[in-house]
Amino acid sequence: MKRRSLPVAAALTTSAVLLLTACGGGDGGSKADGKIAGANTGSETVTSPSASASTDSVARPQIKLPSDVTDKYENWETGDAAKDEVLADTARRIDATNDAILRGNASALGLSFYYRDKALTDAVAWVQAYVKATLSFTGTTRYYAPKVTLSGNNTASLVYCSDESKGFNKNRKTNKVDRTPSTESPYILYNTRLEKTKQGVWQTSDLISKRGAETCAD
Repeated sequence: MKRRSLPVAAALTTSAVLLLTACGGGDGGSKADGKIAGANTGSETVTSPSASASTDSVARPQIKLPSDVTDKYENWETGDAAKDEVLADTARRIDATNDAILRGNASALGLSFYYRDKALTDAVAWVQAYVKATLSFTGTTRYYAPKVTLSGNNTASLVYCSDESKGFNKNRKTNKVDRTPSTESPYILYNTRLEKTKQGVWQTSDLISKRGAETCAD
């Protein structure tokens, strides 16, 4: 697993402290006792967000990842309409970020559509780091164990895990895939804050990540 071994990771890890107490502290990631529930349940998996799909009237950027890249979302629906909107836009934000990396375009519309404030600045820097390193990636990334906390109608926090063990860096010029074994943990804990726009889009305004979080390990 070599996908995330880039210097800009520090920018994402040390992002500003989240303001919602449900998000945990600002020491680089949330802490919890034991593993996150659902981290290894083998439960329902979806490969694209579907919450409110039949009623969503927002004109969103069209994102379609190439056939060799898959984002899998496990337990990404709660049955609560408001929470599922948060999860759906988070999945779209993840897909949009990966699309920007794969195309090597830090100005991709999907970034400013699903990010704002400090999180947008970090996302742009993240894409630029891939471009500077002449890297893309391939494979499958699994996103799981989401926990949404709503604060009023327009603010939310979301904590979730990812598993990048089946994702690999790829040289953008030669298309050579780097499958060299890595000493880094493939598990990452994400702690995010989201704000809902007047148009009804849940934008990520702050994001903290912690690689190697025991709560995400299978």
